[in-house]
Amino acid sequence: MPVNRRASHSFVTERHRGLFGCCRSSSCRHIMVDVSEEEMDNPTFKSDTVLSDVHLHCPNKRHLMARLNAVGQPVFLSYFKLLRSTEVSASEKRLREATTGGECQDRSGDELCDKDRNNLKKERELNIEGVEALLDNDGDLEVVRRPRSASDSEAEDLLRDRVHPVILMKGKEDAFEDEERECACSDVVKIEHTMATPLEDVGKQVWRAAFLLADYILFKRETFRCCSVLELGGGTGMTSIIMGTVAKRVYCTDVGEDLLNMCKQNIALNKHLMERGGGEVKVKELDWLKDEFCTDPEALYSWSEEEIADLHDHCTVIMAADVFYDDDLTDALFRTLYRITHNLRNSCTVYLALEKRLNFTLRHMDVTCEAYSHFRNTLNDLENLRDRKIKYTAEPVKLDFCQFLVYERIEQLELWKIIAEQLT
Repeated sequence: MPVNRRASHSFVTERHRGLFGCCRSSSCRHIMVDVSEEEMDNPTFKSDTVLSDVHLHCPNKRHLMARLNAVGQPVFLSYFKLLRSTEVSASEKRLREATTGGECQDRSGDELCDKDRNNLKKERELNIEGVEALLDNDGDLEVVRRPRSASDSEAEDLLRDRVHPVILMKGKEDAFEDEERECACSDVVKIEHTMATPLEDVGKQVWRAAFLLADYILFKRETFRCCSVLELGGGTGMTSIIMGTVAKRVYCTDVGEDLLNMCKQNIALNKHLMERGGGEVKVKELDWLKDEFCTDPEALYSWSEEEIADLHDHCTVIMAADVFYDDDLTDALFRTLYRITHNLRNSCTVYLALEKRLNFTLRHMDVTCEAYSHFRNTLNDLENLRDRKIKYTAEPVKLDFCQFLVYERIEQLELWKIIAEQLT
């Protein structure tokens, strides 16, 4: 998710308060917590901040925090386990039994056994049936959820054990030797991120749609093998890191030096994952509100002429995850897609992962998803363009592929595939 540099405090509070204050999909939370400054082990989240659902599950133990980033925000380090079919641990088997109600034979390669797929489908259907949006007498949105079962509690405990947000200690690297030893294996992705942020800094968090796109990359790894890839709005770099395990070269782009520094640090933390396949991830600045690449030699993440030429000559895949939350940014993204695909030598496939966020608005007096509606309208306009050079064809991707990361794959998640076919 990209940093929204245009979002001022008033812009956040008035335009987006409804969007993040009453979310039916629970992908983000509006946080208002009053905590004493002395309680350093409990981060203080002010009002008008956004918290990704990925970061809601706190670990059983938390380390004291002393380090802040360049803009004064606390920085966390989370470990995300990649589920490998050939090395299924006992805890993973327990998690599968808790969430599906039974055991399934081991998966091989990119295949998902029918029994496991049916169990996942039934689980999604239960989630859909158990969530009903109602309005009370005052017109407020009430969400009725199905009662939590024992299996739900067991699964949540496993998830909390698996995802460990650990606050970095300034000058105390030795404090994390135990975690480093535990997570030094090749099946763990380490991501630095913030947690609750203002809307303009949401790119510094990890979002569920990034996990969905990462799952698809791992499921279709042969499709992306040795490709040259561009990610728009890369944020913390989670998806680019996964893509870097199979692709030849990935350009992970966003805006904001602090965010790009965090992204570069995450690439370094996971260098061992990409070395086996010979992949390379380069962090670059790409502002959708500008028509040209940043080539200023004094800018830290600028492009060289050779890198721009390499992108135009070899890029065949463009991807973005959870970047559709503001209509102006959505328009800017599609303009950037149009401009870049027209400069590519080859046809290109674009993958867009997103989450529909439903909220009640006073203007409509109903539950709507305006950001998603604008995305679909803009996508339709792209398909209907009468262009003699490129033909755009979009289609949704079925979400029946394996889950390689632990997260809740809710029905509001979507993955779209756009083929930009060269006609001349």
